[in-house]
Amino acid sequence: MKQRRTMKNATTIHAVKRSHWSEGLIRISGFARQSRLAMTGIVMIVFFVIVGLLAPVIAPYDAMQKSYTADGKLERLQPPSFNHLLGTTLYGRDVFSQILIGTRTVLMVGFLTACFVALIGMNVGLFSGYYGGWVDNLLMRITDVLFGVPLLPFVIVALSIVTRNMLWIITIMSLLYWMATARVVRSQVLSLRERPFIDAAKMSGAGSLRIIYKHIAPNVLPQVFVHGAFCVAWAITTEASISFLGFGDPDSLSWGSILHDVFSSMVMYRAWWWFLPPGFCIILMVMAFYLIGRAVEELANPRLRSD
Repeated sequence: MKQRRTMKNATTIHAVKRSHWSEGLIRISGFARQSRLAMTGIVMIVFFVIVGLLAPVIAPYDAMQKSYTADGKLERLQPPSFNHLLGTTLYGRDVFSQILIGTRTVLMVGFLTACFVALIGMNVGLFSGYYGGWVDNLLMRITDVLFGVPLLPFVIVALSIVTRNMLWIITIMSLLYWMATARVVRSQVLSLRERPFIDAAKMSGAGSLRIIYKHIAPNVLPQVFVHGAFCVAWAITTEASISFLGFGDPDSLSWGSILHDVFSSMVMYRAWWWFLPPGFCIILMVMAFYLIGRAVEELANPRLRSD
């Protein structure tokens, strides 16, 4: 009997320990399954993720391979056909293969930037809101200064100084977009730190870091997910803008770099199959993350839900 009671208590303790972070994740995933907006966005994202993972396998040609006719002529600006589903570029390269390969770059930029932004913004907001005083003043003044930095021009200038590779693009974008997340998290923490369960945690002897990451952080998780989803969409459009302007990674193929090649070739008006597919892909990808972000935002703020 005593052994059963001990096992029951251990199970209860394990459930309590597990409930802090997992409950927030389960709540978000459960609401996502019930939301049509979220499910639509998830289906679209899953499709692009599968395409990105299988791109080297399903791409009919190498992205930079030039195609030639039987008589040895370069297949320039060929319209969509059986051999080239989305036609060819001015340089005889298969557009469909470039779209597939570029998906991997777009997903990598979006997800990594969102992860770094969420990590930086959440920690700054947690520490600023919980400790207050000079810590709050210092972190918020840094946030205010960075809010005044124009994003796209600063990224372009920074990439002109440092090496233009994808790692630097992700790093610079991450360092310039965490401020909104930090502000929202801070406002949540200012309210949460006055709740009775925080006082109970302090009375039980819990340290500041334990309170911040075990008791407060799970409660701000929905807001972090909201800004993370919107950040992915922002990162995708920003990377596409950077590449379109010619400041992207020359060794990485993305949808933005495809558009750059189209407009630098001055043939966009008679090669619709070259610029429309990457443009539509950018629209669909951004739309998918905005749908997910909107659905999670309704979870974090029930007043936004429609009856």
